[in-house]
Amino acid sequence: MIHGIGVSDGISIGKVFKYNQAELVITKETISDVEKEINTLNMSVEKSIEDLDKLRIRTEKTMDAETAAIFGAHIEILKDPELCNAAAKKIEDEHVNADFAFKAISDNFVQIFEAMENEYFRERALDIKDVTKRVLMHIKGIEIASLSSIDEEVILVAKDLTPSDTAQLNKDLVKGFITDIGGFTSHTAIMARILEIPAVVGTKKGFETLQDEELVVLDGFSGKVIANPSEQELKEYETIIKEHEKNKAIWENFKDRESITKDNKRVEICSNIGNPSDMEGVIQNGAEGIGLYRTEFLYMGRDHLPNEEEQLKSYKQVLEAMGDKTVVVRTLDIGGDKKLDYLEMDEELNPFLGNRALRLCMNEPEIFRTQLRALLRASVFGNLHIMFPMVATIDELRDAKKLVKEIENELRAEGKEVSDSYKMGIMIEIPSAAILADVFAKEVDFFSIGSNDLIQYTFAADRMNEKVSYLYQTCNPSLLRLISMVIKAAHREGKWVGMCGEMAGETRVIPLLLGLGLDEFSMCSSNILKARHLISETSYEDSKELAKRALTMENQAQVVELLKEIWGGNLWYHKVLK
Repeated sequence: MIHGIGVSDGISIGKVFKYNQAELVITKETISDVEKEINTLNMSVEKSIEDLDKLRIRTEKTMDAETAAIFGAHIEILKDPELCNAAAKKIEDEHVNADFAFKAISDNFVQIFEAMENEYFRERALDIKDVTKRVLMHIKGIEIASLSSIDEEVILVAKDLTPSDTAQLNKDLVKGFITDIGGFTSHTAIMARILEIPAVVGTKKGFETLQDEELVVLDGFSGKVIANPSEQELKEYETIIKEHEKNKAIWENFKDRESITKDNKRVEICSNIGNPSDMEGVIQNGAEGIGLYRTEFLYMGRDHLPNEEEQLKSYKQVLEAMGDKTVVVRTLDIGGDKKLDYLEMDEELNPFLGNRALRLCMNEPEIFRTQLRALLRASVFGNLHIMFPMVATIDELRDAKKLVKEIENELRAEGKEVSDSYKMGIMIEIPSAAILADVFAKEVDFFSIGSNDLIQYTFAADRMNEKVSYLYQTCNPSLLRLISMVIKAAHREGKWVGMCGEMAGETRVIPLLLGLGLDEFSMCSSNILKARHLISETSYEDSKELAKRALTMENQAQVVELLKEIWGGNLWYHKVLK
């Protein structure tokens, strides 16, 4: 048995297809025609950018805009003058061949990223390797291998899969993939979850151990890979697969239903989006609103800030598509792990605790004013809810609200229409805001809990760092108590509370959140029907009792055992209680 990291849920049984990527041999050569070599480099970079732009467009159509932004980021890597100009200078100064010069410079970048303590940034080294390999293959005139040629059902095994590789996968034929390298936050893992392909990464020796045509069981829940499974193992996993498939067929019946428990408690299940092109998934899965529109993706994969008219068009498109349903638009959340190449930002020792999100926007008022003008103008086209991220103090909220009102008055003075019914709220992602929720609740229209950051700040654990990943504990009583505190404070003031982090779509946690009184669950569109079905099978009164018991426990393990006690009879649900 091989152990790795399960990064995309599901079970697959099938034959191995080993993806042997071309090995590039780069040797140092002395050249005489410097201009020709630099031209070769520049043309190869341009071809690579064209390739990546095609992948970006394809990915936006087959997945979503957020995933397609990966290739926008890859394009920006190749447009970085520190990379390409440095390679050209090396050719000119040392009279070396283009492939040697480009690899030498890119290797320096890779080493810098791999030496960083933050797991997220270490994984970005893979992105640099991906784009570098593409340029080098163009320089050397080697055909770039395509996984789109696979013509039978397989489980793909590779040392590594780049985002470029993953974007080519045909999910009807590639039933799962196994890689030696990778982590839960790698772009490849994210794409696997969007494609709903079971995946196990970080096996370290999977490529070496497994053989072409060998039968394997891939368990994306637990991270196990079983080669040549026994009859008993096959029967066990086939039962789980049948249970999962049966549930998926049931979920399809919930597309156009309301989200109601079996004792008639109604909640809303909404979608998280990053771009208007994501609306297809929203409609297909019957979302009851947009619980999080990540506007930063309007700013990424380009070389300048989006202007007011560009933003207005994007917001209007989403608001009109949703009609009278709620659309929660998060204002620009840049900083931490999300940067803009064209926006100069100071280097910070801890960017996740630094000048980011609302803090950055208030420090860059012209950028913020442009966005707020576009949002307020768009408010007349639907049910707009403006949400401020990374709010730590009540004064920050008041300053932001004051600016919004100033801009509203400014627009009305210009003769531009603004809705009288738009709402304002905040993300609860910093413990200080959660603890003071009773004060904030008096001055907002709603809360949305950003569980990803709330967890990392509550446990003082970088969620991108694999060494402390055990502290990403969605069932820990301390986190549940904070969430309970926020919901109770909001409800006392007659305000609603949603959750837009990954936790909202985590199957095992949904009954707990329901019992705590959460009003809205916002998640990846592909999880909506599964969540709606689970809620329909759940009693609100039982969930309240479940949450009450969970709040009295000492640790996550005790809460998970409680969930197993209640749900263990359902084979598929039991499988996700990890």
